[in-house]
Amino acid sequence: MRALGTAATGMLAQQLNVDVISNNIANMTTTGFKRQRAEFQDLLYQDLRRAGAASSDAGTVVPSGIQVGIGVKTASVYRIMDQGGMENTENTYDMAIQGDGFFRVLLPSGEEAYTRAGSFQVSPTGEIVTQDGFTVVPSITVPQDAISVTINTSGEVQVQLDGQVNLQTVGQFDLAIFFNEAGLQPMGDNLFKESPASGAPTVGVPGSVGFGSIRQGYLETSNVNSVSEITSLISAQRAYEMNSKVITTADEMMSVTNQLK
Repeated sequence: MRALGTAATGMLAQQLNVDVISNNIANMTTTGFKRQRAEFQDLLYQDLRRAGAASSDAGTVVPSGIQVGIGVKTASVYRIMDQGGMENTENTYDMAIQGDGFFRVLLPSGEEAYTRAGSFQVSPTGEIVTQDGFTVVPSITVPQDAISVTINTSGEVQVQLDGQVNLQTVGQFDLAIFFNEAGLQPMGDNLFKESPASGAPTVGVPGSVGFGSIRQGYLETSNVNSVSEITSLISAQRAYEMNSKVITTADEMMSVTNQLK
C-alpha cells in the first residue's frame, strides 16, 4: 500500500517545516536575523496508465491517464531578506542598514564574512570590531582622545578631539551587496559567507545607487512576524496530524485485508 510511504514523507516534511518555524520563533529578538521558509516539491509519479498512450487501433489516445504520486520532498529552505524594524539604542557604535547591503567582517582565518547585525564595539586599541572581536572591514580606528564619534548615513566616521572644534574624518564604512542574497551561506553568530549561489559581492559606499544607508544609534531587529509564524506552526501541526491519520487508516485497511478468510 503506497499510502504508508506517502504519508511518512508528509510527516517528515512537516517535521522539517516545524523545525524551520521554531528556529524563526527562537530568533525573534536576534539582531538582523532573516526568517526562513521551507519549500517543498512533489516526488515522482508512478504511471499506471500513461497519458497520450494509444487506446485503440483507430488512433484514439488516453486523455489523462493514471498517475499516482508517492509523496513530498524538501526542495529548499529559503531565506527571506525583507527589511527588519529599527530599534533606537542610542549606542554610539550601534549601526543599522536601511536598505540593501551587508557589513564586511574579517574572520581570524583571513576570510571575509558579511552581517546585518551592526552591534559593534571598540577594541583596546580603538579599532571598531564585532561582539566577537572580529575587525570590521575596512579597518577604522577611533583615537583614544576622541570625545564624540559621529557616523553619517554615508558611513563616514568623524570624531571630535579634545580641545578641537572641527570634526576629523577617521574612516569610511562600505557595504557589500549580492545579486542573490538568499544564496549566502549562514555561519551562525549573525554571519554569512559568499557561496556560488550568492555570486560575488559588489562593494560600494552606503547611500549610493543600489546600496542602503547607515543609521547610527539603531539596530535592525529580526524580520520574524510572530503572528504569521504561529499561524504557520498551527498549519504545520494540523498537516502532520492528517498525515499520521493516513498512516493509521492505511494500517487499519491492511489489518482488515489480513483478516480475510
